[in-house]
Amino acid sequence: MTALDHDMWDIIESAKLAFVATVNQDGSPNLSPKGSLHVYDDDRVAFMDIASPGTIENLARNPRIEIVVIDLLRRRGYRFSGAAEVHSPGSSVHAWLNHWLQDRNGPGYPANHAVVLKIEQVRPVFSPAYTYGAADENTLTAQFSDAYLNTLTPPNDRC
Repeated sequence: MTALDHDMWDIIESAKLAFVATVNQDGSPNLSPKGSLHVYDDDRVAFMDIASPGTIENLARNPRIEIVVIDLLRRRGYRFSGAAEVHSPGSSVHAWLNHWLQDRNGPGYPANHAVVLKIEQVRPVFSPAYTYGAADENTLTAQFSDAYLNTLTPPNDRC
């Protein structure tokens, strides 16, 4: 068991996207983006199966999973690994996560299964800029905020 600290909690709750890795039947990796990662409690995180039948099939055979979540602006995050449990509609876990999902995204999102990862291992993930570029978090955040703003703003609307 590994408890989530404040920084891990903050990155999970502020990130807009995480990636979940499972193993396909033939042994090849399955990597699936998730926009529904949420802290379940001090040592578990959860996500909703919105459109991921492959992930659910893989977890039925092998509950081992890894979730990577990165704060794109701060250029750092965490890798969480352990065993997952799949919860079907009608379970209290599914109802709890579905309520959060509907509040966040609005009604109409499919909620096929809730998946809860019991965290066994946490590893930090850092951009090489921290090591080789001697950058600090504030510098990287400002740099990438500007880069994303310029990418999202049409050229004729930029100042």
